[in-house]
Amino acid sequence: MRNKHITAEIIADSINSQGDRLTSFIVVIPRIVLAEFNTHRMLSRNSASSRAIPFDTMVEKVMTEPFIPIKWQEDHKGMQGTRYLQGRNVELADNTWLRARDNAVKEASMLNKNINVTKQFCNRLLEPFLYHTIIVTGSDWENFLALRAHEAAEIHIADLAHKMLKVYNESEPKNLKSGEWHIPFGDRLDEMRIGDAIDTLPIQPSSMDCHNKACDRLKVKIAVARCARVSYLNYEGADDYFKDVKLHDRLSGMGHWSPFEHCAQAMSEEDYYFNVRGEVANFDLGIIPESDTDGIFGWSGNFKGFVQYRKTFKGENKKDER
Repeated sequence: MRNKHITAEIIADSINSQGDRLTSFIVVIPRIVLAEFNTHRMLSRNSASSRAIPFDTMVEKVMTEPFIPIKWQEDHKGMQGTRYLQGRNVELADNTWLRARDNAVKEASMLNKNINVTKQFCNRLLEPFLYHTIIVTGSDWENFLALRAHEAAEIHIADLAHKMLKVYNESEPKNLKSGEWHIPFGDRLDEMRIGDAIDTLPIQPSSMDCHNKACDRLKVKIAVARCARVSYLNYEGADDYFKDVKLHDRLSGMGHWSPFEHCAQAMSEEDYYFNVRGEVANFDLGIIPESDTDGIFGWSGNFKGFVQYRKTFKGENKKDER
């Protein structure tokens, strides 16, 4: 199947006591539709980077698993065609596309190997023929799915959106109590090794509750590192929890906050009604409203019902006096 490389996998799915759902995916799409994917501002994303991935790795991918369009639309007016090439013309189009791929690899290799040009420029020539990996998290998927899982959408992002909709509807979100964490990759982490890592802390947890909180915090740090590593297509890393924690700490020190957006903590009732989007709610201090009819309560960053980990850091929105 031509669309077999377009995939969607849920790596964390949570629901809070107010009924808000937060879901994290790993998705793979053709690089040519990344710009359309990135127009959806309610979603937090980290993705593979043409600046970070070695040139030889990109060449291998584009030669062994090149992106070829699912179907070849005939030339048409407007944005969306409805007629597609058939028979011999499909083979001719495929071969022409792959010749363009071969030429791109040839010229990019000339730049990189013969002229010593950096990978971040050479890899750009390969992008039309590549698939692209993204870690994406959101609590509001309706707009994305309504627009993209639709016959009027570009055919490749529509294929992804339909796959995301399917696994989203089939997934059973984990019920989280107030203060519990949504952690991408959390279910894949080894609890015994997490416990061993906690034993190295300079101050040991004084109770089982403190131990569990320390365990969750360590998992959050590991998850942040793995979301960051998708830039290198290496989100599992070397499976070294200590290196993950060091990467987390280095990123926070440098102010690279996007990988910190995927983990989030289920809001308490008090959190919910004191995190307001848009105009400040008009209610007396300490009196909690009975309902959220306007949908303005419970927002932290772009998440509803969950405190985004990024928002727990002071000064996470970097300032520049210039």
